[in-house]
Amino acid sequence: MKLSKFKYKLPAELIASHPAPHRDESRLMVLDRKSGKIDHKIFKEIINHFDENDVFVFNDTKVFPARLYGNKEKTGAEIEVFLLRELNRELRIWDVLVDPARKIRIGNKLYFGADDNVVAEVIDNTTSRGRTLRFLYDGKYEDFKKELFALGEPPIPHSIGRKVEPIDTERYQTIFARNEGAVAAPTAGLHFSRELMKRMEIKGIETAFVTLHVGLGNFREVDVEDLTKHKMDSEQIIVSPEAVVKVNTAKEERHKICAVGTTVVRTLESCVTTRGRLTEFEGWTNKFIFPPYEFHMPDAMVSNFHLPLSTLMMMVAAFGGYDHVMEAYNVAVKEKYRFGTYGDAILVI
Repeated sequence: MKLSKFKYKLPAELIASHPAPHRDESRLMVLDRKSGKIDHKIFKEIINHFDENDVFVFNDTKVFPARLYGNKEKTGAEIEVFLLRELNRELRIWDVLVDPARKIRIGNKLYFGADDNVVAEVIDNTTSRGRTLRFLYDGKYEDFKKELFALGEPPIPHSIGRKVEPIDTERYQTIFARNEGAVAAPTAGLHFSRELMKRMEIKGIETAFVTLHVGLGNFREVDVEDLTKHKMDSEQIIVSPEAVVKVNTAKEERHKICAVGTTVVRTLESCVTTRGRLTEFEGWTNKFIFPPYEFHMPDAMVSNFHLPLSTLMMMVAAFGGYDHVMEAYNVAVKEKYRFGTYGDAILVI
């Protein structure tokens, strides 16, 4: 399978710059992966495609305010710092991206906040854009973390084409987010409202939660034509005993398992046994799913409409069938569906 097969023409105006007024009222395309039949719905109608004891699996990761703006010592140049992950809690060391990268060298100090009260020193150059920062902060860890996150803002992707607004604090987060550690939201989960979750509960639909801390690797450009040569960044995943019981019970009783988002699909497929059952796990995955791929866990999946050439789109194509999904994307463009993080959704059944 080649990278160029996932190129399609996406008009810039179809990339959603803001979320729908209500989470569960975005548009929903329903794709039958056997026949290729397409239906057009409103997202909250998703409940009509599932029955009692079917299981929806959600990613409960929580996005932290990962994007900071600081100033370089002496020159005062503004530097964007994107926190990726904490490497050493005790020493306050973080793996970060900086922009513009060319202006930063080992030993440079960066100052954050109106009073320059948070200072960081560059201690390593890990990649062409990546850096390792040590924050020079003497107080308690809890105070440091609180102050650091107060300086940050929701890390909405640049593809949205605007600066952060107050609405992003709430809407760039799922309503069930609880395990902090993601630098990007699991976008399929953004469509679920409290009202929809309650209606699912009343209908007897089960819910299970796994954790995958979404990293920027999800959105890294693929720069090889042969997809077998692309390497995904590793992301931390947690599959609890409770999730294992719910998913495996549904599997054994032949109820449907719906994976909400590509992150959930990756987590389930990374933790499946040779007998086709989910297993408890806490660790890392760099699984890259693209066509052709034989799925073991989900019977259905929800996803947003992703940008051309993205690994996220490739996974949807693996699940729904390449030809059916590419046709669905063509229809979505013609019907002016909204694409990207705040866009509309597709249910593949």
